[in-house]
Amino acid sequence: MHWLATSLPALAATVLGALAPGEPIDFAHDVLPLLRARCARCHTAGEHKGDVSMDTRAALIGSQAVVPGDSSASPLIERVTSGDPAERMPPKADPLTEKEIAVLRAWIDEGVAWQEGFSFAKASYMAPLKPRRPELPPAHDGRTSGIDRIVDAYFDQHGDVPPEAIDDSAFIRRLSLDVIGLLPAPEELDAFVADAAPDKRAQLIARLLGNRRAYAEHWLTFWNDLLRNDYQGTGYIDGGRRAITGWLYRALLDNEPYDQFVRDLISPTPESEGFIKGIKWRGNVNASQATEIQFAQNISQVFLGINMKCASCHDSFIDNWKLADAYGLAAIIADTPPEIHRCDKPSGVTARAKFVFPELGDIDTAEPRNERLRRTAELMTHPENGRFARTIVNRIWQRLMGRGIVQPVDVMSNEPWSVDLLDYLATQLADSHYDLKKAIELIVSSRAYQSRCVPPPDPGSGDYIFRGPIAQRMTAEQFLDAVYRITGTAPEKPAADFGDRDGDPVRAALVAADPLMRSLGRPNREQIVTTRPEELSTLQALDLTNGAVMAELVERGAKNLSREDAGDAARELVDRLYRAALCRRPTDAELETALNMVGSPVTAEGLSDLFWAVFMLPEFQFIQ
Repeated sequence: MHWLATSLPALAATVLGALAPGEPIDFAHDVLPLLRARCARCHTAGEHKGDVSMDTRAALIGSQAVVPGDSSASPLIERVTSGDPAERMPPKADPLTEKEIAVLRAWIDEGVAWQEGFSFAKASYMAPLKPRRPELPPAHDGRTSGIDRIVDAYFDQHGDVPPEAIDDSAFIRRLSLDVIGLLPAPEELDAFVADAAPDKRAQLIARLLGNRRAYAEHWLTFWNDLLRNDYQGTGYIDGGRRAITGWLYRALLDNEPYDQFVRDLISPTPESEGFIKGIKWRGNVNASQATEIQFAQNISQVFLGINMKCASCHDSFIDNWKLADAYGLAAIIADTPPEIHRCDKPSGVTARAKFVFPELGDIDTAEPRNERLRRTAELMTHPENGRFARTIVNRIWQRLMGRGIVQPVDVMSNEPWSVDLLDYLATQLADSHYDLKKAIELIVSSRAYQSRCVPPPDPGSGDYIFRGPIAQRMTAEQFLDAVYRITGTAPEKPAADFGDRDGDPVRAALVAADPLMRSLGRPNREQIVTTRPEELSTLQALDLTNGAVMAELVERGAKNLSREDAGDAARELVDRLYRAALCRRPTDAELETALNMVGSPVTAEGLSDLFWAVFMLPEFQFIQ
């Protein structure tokens, strides 16, 4: 019934010609132009007649004008379909057409999708281009880190206090998962907690960042998502797509400076060219899906935090980027100057190669393609291109702290919650010769990072105020690596050649996605993915708790570890499991329950039940 109820309005809209068959409503193309033309004058940018604001999704829902998932109960639909001229919206204008009403109905029934970061509210912030070195506030209570000096001043400004510091057990668990993607072994946990050295946290940070292979195999997931790189999928068989796995893995192992890393991608070698070449789709494609336009979309999104997808079809509805901007980037890589297509129709205008920030320099359209790419790489990493460094440090902050300084991370024109913090991290990255490990070290060494997690912000609460780090669900790869290590069930071989790994267990990032990884959020990398969903859907949760892949891992692991022992041996097994999974010992009540569960002597069935109980705990699944 739920599927039918939410699908009928979309079907009706399709019949009316408002939607392409089988496609969901697209906010930017279907809804935003309608709201802008028919509703915005009275309900946005300070004009909120009838106490209805459409500035943001939260404001619209808070105005009670729409009920997500139920257009029939939404006053907005009632008003636009009213037969009473005094009630019907918009007033003093032609009524909405049947097609427009069908779009609104389908949009509401599908959940009121909204372009992340978009607002009708008047913007007062202009994102700068050039780097800026902020002046650091005085230190408080011995917290001399530049991050803490800025954050402490921020807390003072907002009449707030920093959250309490986390203890050693929580710190080693959080840091190990964040830096190398692995849970610490019980022996590592015990040794760290027992260590009395005053600088033991700094030593641990250095040791984890110095673990080249573990670091590379963890951050490989981050970059595979960003660079659309995978081991199988569309285009690999027919030659319409090339993997960059070998080059990427070595670059992470060697901690290649980020500016050189990006130059190697934009002005590539044969090993690294797969990213800018994109995917050559088979058959007829929309002009905005051509490989040259993919180049424009990909480099602007990944390296500059610019969403160029709308501007690939027409001048963007959601920001200031123009169709000419997207085609100017596309012309850089095109073999011949491309004709600009507006909404998939040729315009008769030929694009000229230009960088998205022309104030940094020109690109000579007469130069050969390889020279144009070299010049583009030079402009992207230009010392005066502050957006370049700001974008990557914002992504790293989001990955480590749960939310970006600028949010969403792909809309770097939005105002940061702390301009000084963003600029400080960006200039520190440039000062370190673009050493990303140094950027990570700077963040995880701060008291801000080493603080207790705070609840996530309410999406409808208005302006965001930073209060501390936010707990994050493990990625699919982190979760499976934890299960593999605890149960001894790591895959037998990687999906690609990752060099001599000296017999190390194969990690989840190195193998093709299975159904469980998909359920846990590992994306189909045909599109750039900069953040993964934090919430599991009902179907994903069911696959996690009842799926065949997880069941097989647990059953096999239980057989691997069960022993014909009782008494102290069972206690040792339970104690080790809790330390390996949760970085703490079980409480007395937990120990009693677990011992009853595993049996005496320990049985594979009992141990399997205990694995399920521990792995399903939020305490296990979250980094906090």
